[in-house]
Amino acid sequence: MMRTRPLKVALLGCGVVGSEVARIMTTHADDLTARIGAPVELAGVAVRRPDKVRAGIDPALITTDATALVKRGDIDVIVEVIGGIEPARTLITTAFEHGASVVSANKALLAQDGAALHKAAEDHGEDLYYEAAVAGAIPLIRPLRESLAGDKVNRVLGIVNGTTNFILDKMDSSGAGYQEALDEATALGYAEADPTADVEGFDAAAKAAILAGIAFHTRVRLDDVYREGMTEVTAADFASAREMGCTIKLLAICERAADGESVTARVHPAMIPLSHPLASVREAYNAVFVESEAAGRLMFYGPGAGGAPTASAVLGDLVAVCRNKLAGATGPGESAYTRLPVSPMGEVVTRYHISLDVADKPGVLAQVATVFAEHGVSIDTVRQQGKDGEASLVVVTHRASDAALTGVVEALRKLDTVRGVASIMRVEGE
Repeated sequence: MMRTRPLKVALLGCGVVGSEVARIMTTHADDLTARIGAPVELAGVAVRRPDKVRAGIDPALITTDATALVKRGDIDVIVEVIGGIEPARTLITTAFEHGASVVSANKALLAQDGAALHKAAEDHGEDLYYEAAVAGAIPLIRPLRESLAGDKVNRVLGIVNGTTNFILDKMDSSGAGYQEALDEATALGYAEADPTADVEGFDAAAKAAILAGIAFHTRVRLDDVYREGMTEVTAADFASAREMGCTIKLLAICERAADGESVTARVHPAMIPLSHPLASVREAYNAVFVESEAAGRLMFYGPGAGGAPTASAVLGDLVAVCRNKLAGATGPGESAYTRLPVSPMGEVVTRYHISLDVADKPGVLAQVATVFAEHGVSIDTVRQQGKDGEASLVVVTHRASDAALTGVVEALRKLDTVRGVASIMRVEGE
């Protein structure tokens, strides 16, 4: 039986995503009512600039007092799309205290304080949903949290930042340098005026923390995630990757240790074989591989950002939370029962591609090989090119720990015949 009294929704933030949420709530009102079992009503919109024209939104709903809005007591669901740590954190916890569930797209806050927010939601019998916090429109949080709840996830590997993927794709396809590709991304609106959060991996690291926590049923904070940006990737790195039948992507990688006793979470550029499905992910798209024991390998692909795609994820959560409100129930909360420790980057094992500038004379290769052997790192392939007394030496290793590779590099830099370490890149996806 359809309920006639509407569920009241308050929107915190009305920028690119928030305005799309409001638009869809209005234009799809009848469909949302049918899917939820009750009408939904936009009851207030908190903004910083009240004088800005917002098409399709009743000016009477606009307020600059977000705190008063979440304290009203008659709001059923708060949609938080303002981002950042504060005031979002305080507004969300205040919403729980006043009987509202929360739908959020705030990856930074969830990566930093997700455990505390989940506890606040549980203490007050409310929902906290955040599909839009990772990979835009791509359904990923709910499959991990619900569809795979009976399975054991061992690895999550993916491209979770569209800006960096656009830049690296342009460098690969056109031969452009980093700055040239960044300039194009900025001109097309894919990169912010200050792209630091994207290109230095902060955005992807926050998403990796969220994904690892859900996938492995343990608490992973942003500080637990190893992070390395992609600003040092060069055209020469792409040339080397092509010679190996690879390309380069900025990857978020979350793994359960082979013994099942710990997990790792990391973000960094990596070479991946052209045969891997992630290699064909172009422009600003996202894609994530999930590897589990029973389901095997699953791939999720689609637009990872933008107003409409992100709003789609927000509205999906809104429908679920409203249904829970009508049923007098809540959806799944935090699952952190495994309490697995997060291992440091030094214990991570993978393959490496190392490019060295060396003297072009007999015995250099033997010296370099000896250094690798002394640190227990096995060499897979070596390629050397020399001219006029100088040479480049490219070494690809078998799987080795990050700590062992660090020892190799420190020892190589002490050799008189090694002029410098041109680049080091991990090789993933095999």
